[in-house]
Amino acid sequence: MVTIVDFKTRMNAEGEPFLALVVQGGIELVKSKETGMYYATAKKASIPSTFDEKTAESLIGQELEGTVQKMECDPYEFTNEETGEIMELSHRWVYVKDGETVDDVVHHEQHQEEPELV
Repeated sequence: MVTIVDFKTRMNAEGEPFLALVVQGGIELVKSKETGMYYATAKKASIPSTFDEKTAESLIGQELEGTVQKMECDPYEFTNEETGEIMELSHRWVYVKDGETVDDVVHHEQHQEEPELV
């Protein structure tokens, strides 16, 4: 299960704004490579939506069947908002509906990028 915890305004390829729902998975305990101590975290992902702000706000707290999973991608720069540190990452976190796999998500995204044949 994931929980809708927020929503963000994003821009599509044409520069038009849309709302993305931010979903969060359950708590996980992760061991720090630097200190050896455990810390609690939860993975987050966003899901594009067709909702307006009022509807998106009303959905916060609702649970959806699925998980947040790691998906490999082309390297990109990421700035940690808390520390300002710039990192190069080659993965992102995606929502995966129960009964599907990350490979299903990857296959669908690749299919979406292919030009339509007329």
